[in-house]
Amino acid sequence: MTSARAAHIAIVTVSDRAAAGIYEDKGGPGAEDWLRATITSPMRITRKIVPDGRETVAETLRALCDTEGADLILITGGTGPAPRDLTPEAMADVMEKELPGFGEEMRRASLREVPTAILSRQTAGIRGQTLMITIPGKPSAIATCLDAVFAAVPYCLDLIGAARIDTDPARITAFRPKAK
Repeated sequence: MTSARAAHIAIVTVSDRAAAGIYEDKGGPGAEDWLRATITSPMRITRKIVPDGRETVAETLRALCDTEGADLILITGGTGPAPRDLTPEAMADVMEKELPGFGEEMRRASLREVPTAILSRQTAGIRGQTLMITIPGKPSAIATCLDAVFAAVPYCLDLIGAARIDTDPARITAFRPKAK
């Protein structure tokens, strides 16, 4: 039996201030901590910080999908209603298939904690063999959102031909249909 390849997971922080070094990125480290506590299979994590902006974000996502071979990309920041919040538009430019259920469920989970969650424009989508998910930038909100949707992520990765990931069932039980 050959060993499966390690999943390549990228975390992209979208923030003018973090990219300029004015603000400490908390979203990227928060997402990485959550992943390391949840995923039990081999993985390689890449983190990037890019400024807000539709083309900057789209260019980064294209490179991660097409050149760097990321299996999963978590994108923090840029999903609100502010003028520079253009992450969903960048995702639309890059993805081949949208998975709106991710955004719906993340907003539903977040609304139990804060009424401003309704302002979030989170989404998810697929490009080739990469699943991309937008998440908040605050570590506690990242946990709320990933806790709400991550059970579906491993099977989605299976379906698109990405690397297999397994989770710690004490944290998240990955759902995979039983073989017939």
